Amino acid sequence: MTSADETPVRVGVFGLLGSGNLGNDGSLEAVLGYLRAEHPGAVVDALCGGPEAVTARFGIPATRLHWNRAEYRTASRAGAIAAKGLGKLVDVFRTAAWVRRHDVVIVPGMGVLEATLPLRPWGFPYSLFLLCASGRLLRTRVALVSVGAAEIRNRPTRALVRWSARLAAYRSYRDAQSRDAMRAMGVDTARDEVYPDLAFSLPTPPELGIPCSELVGELGEAPTGSPGPVCLGVMDFHGGNDDRARAEEIYRRYLDGTIRFVRALVEEGRPVRLLTGDQCDLSVVTAILDAVDSPLVTAAEPASLADLMKEMAAADTVVAVRYHNLICALKTGTPVLALSYAAKSDALMAQMGLAAYCHPARDVDADRLLEQFRDLEKHAAELRQTLTERNRAAARQLAHQFAALTTTLFPATDHTHAHARQESP
Repeated sequence: MTSADETPVRVGVFGLLGSGNLGNDGSLEAVLGYLRAEHPGAVVDALCGGPEAVTARFGIPATRLHWNRAEYRTASRAGAIAAKGLGKLVDVFRTAAWVRRHDVVIVPGMGVLEATLPLRPWGFPYSLFLLCASGRLLRTRVALVSVGAAEIRNRPTRALVRWSARLAAYRSYRDAQSRDAMRAMGVDTARDEVYPDLAFSLPTPPELGIPCSELVGELGEAPTGSPGPVCLGVMDFHGGNDDRARAEEIYRRYLDGTIRFVRALVEEGRPVRLLTGDQCDLSVVTAILDAVDSPLVTAAEPASLADLMKEMAAADTVVAVRYHNLICALKTGTPVLALSYAAKSDALMAQMGLAAYCHPARDVDADRLLEQFRDLEKHAAELRQTLTERNRAAARQLAHQFAALTTTLFPATDHTHAHARQESP
């Protein structure tokens, strides 16, 4: 507890939060859960992409990340281009002023040090650099917590990401290959640790203990004795930062292969539930529903990772693209097949004991995908046991990380109180 004569610790959270991506918001939820449990006296606010959504859902004050409200719209007219340029200058001072008001700033998870999806250097990489540089200049501790990283070829983006990491006071990664990537880009990672993704620390909804046969509900009624429903996590996938010239071709191959896969499941009488992980994925859901006209194919619009977990717990099996869709399936103990669009998905599946069940999102082969899917279902019982064990290990590792964060980031008085609370009866 913070006594009356002590100044509360001021904590900022930073990122593309509240912008419609469930994984990003799930990472924020995990960090807020840690802060409320271990540092209840901390005063928390956010600098983020969707401040209204963050305040409405999490109950913390939030400030818009960019001065220019049209930051993520394509600028073609001279006035719009000038506004973007002015916005970059104004954001230098806005970011520094926000950072100065805090003792600690936490960047909760997310792939902030990677470019596995299309990314421009003057977008989020520039914002992250402003944050970390302001933290160093103003002596505010900036922590990159369980973040994702990947080697970046584009020189300006690579430089901004490298300097952001160097200027941070604390770094940890959600897999070993992320740490290796930062080392390859010239960052000293000798004291950096690897922990699971923050979403593994989120509470599991109580409904997940109910057998899936009792939770079919909207997923559709499968014939008695037949295999149950399948959840399919979709993504508006056009490749990565280096695939811009082939973006439309990659999207068509992914969508066509996915549609063929759904048709094959429907022909077998399997209910299929389409799930999104970002608002932009709704166009893919519409395309699949239009192409496969069957009452067995339904769609949900989950508003949180908890919603995703409830949907996935109701399924016999999950096939998913987005990284945090995979995590939700893994966390519920539901066997999952990854349509992998980046090495981070392969690393996650290997970490959880499902390395054999990855399929390239850039080249979806419906026949091969069906073979892998059937093999996954054949070994479902043993895979569920493996996931139970790996989830326990992930929870222990994240508890260790939160303890390390308290020691590293917070004033001695604050974590002394936290320690006292832990020891009190």
